[in-house]
Amino acid sequence: MRVYLDNAATTPLDKEVLKAMYEVMETQYGNPSSIHAHGREVRTLIEKARKTVAGLLHASPSEFFFTSGGTEADNMAIRCGIIDHGIKHAITSSIEHHAVLHTLQALEKSGVIRLSYVNIDLKGSIDYKHLEELLSTNDRSFVSLMHANNELGTLTDIEAIGELCEQYNAIYHCDTVQTMGHYPHDLSKLKVHFLVCAAHKLHGPKGVGFLYINHAIKINPMIFGGSQERNMRGGTENVYGIIGLAKSLEIAYEEMEKHHEYIQGLKTYMMEELVKNVPGIEFNGETAPEKSLYTVLNVSFPEMEMAEMLLFSLDIAGISASGGSACSSGTNIGSHVLNGIHANPDRPAVRFSFSKFNTREEIDYVVGKVKELCSLPSKA
Repeated sequence: MRVYLDNAATTPLDKEVLKAMYEVMETQYGNPSSIHAHGREVRTLIEKARKTVAGLLHASPSEFFFTSGGTEADNMAIRCGIIDHGIKHAITSSIEHHAVLHTLQALEKSGVIRLSYVNIDLKGSIDYKHLEELLSTNDRSFVSLMHANNELGTLTDIEAIGELCEQYNAIYHCDTVQTMGHYPHDLSKLKVHFLVCAAHKLHGPKGVGFLYINHAIKINPMIFGGSQERNMRGGTENVYGIIGLAKSLEIAYEEMEKHHEYIQGLKTYMMEELVKNVPGIEFNGETAPEKSLYTVLNVSFPEMEMAEMLLFSLDIAGISASGGSACSSGTNIGSHVLNGIHANPDRPAVRFSFSKFNTREEIDYVVGKVKELCSLPSKA
């Protein structure tokens, strides 16, 4: 049996998304920048996809720019938002995705900004009083805080952060890669300047995403070379990816309530079964449904001799999971997120992440294999 529980890294492509993409691949090959009929037809498809995305998120199509994914969108928002507006101070947390952290740290290293880190607790939740203190005691700030942590699942209150940023005239960028398509985002009400999406996190294709830029803020392009995306991103558009992104988001919104309930049920069931079968386990991050992303469960297991081999052993048993952010796999530094919440480094941690395609039978299989592995001799 093979079980895929690494959906926070990427999700399986929905068959309906593939169908929509394939129909365009088969018949529409014109360059959308060309003025002839073949090009105009493809341009129409892109703009239809943009309108679909904008309608679902209650914003104007002119506020959405298609990118190669979440990392590019984060980089564009941060670098252009800071440099073009002359921002000298930025606020983030130590457990943001590296697409955010490394970009801000590079700007700090080059002397563009001073970088402050808002306090977080042992579950990865933000100290909102400290955030307000940082906002009130510095010049105009750029705030970059994600909606849900990709390793822990801990949610932030994006409405509260938006209110604080408006109060102190700060620019607010929110990485919503893990929550887009899983929670509704009403941009007619949310006080955010930049918001991002990566299609492959919601059963869409890899290599495509979008950056939402609120109409109240203006930035220059990060990628030059052409007039695509209304002069905001040079380069021929990933037409098939854009079609897939719009279709995957459309499906996600249609099925959101049903899938939220179903996937939360799988997560809750797995937590209950792990507690019953594996003495001494702990859950990292928030686990209460109202405070935690329902697709992510981060588990610290008891100390064991084969701790460093736990993920490998799960893989051998047919179980795909992650020891942290998938973008950091292959490194030996350890998870900066788990380090940030002071998780016990001697206890192996595994991130299990779920999708609508997982089943209870799969959860039973995984718990059984985990129980076997944890029954091996522990460290003396």
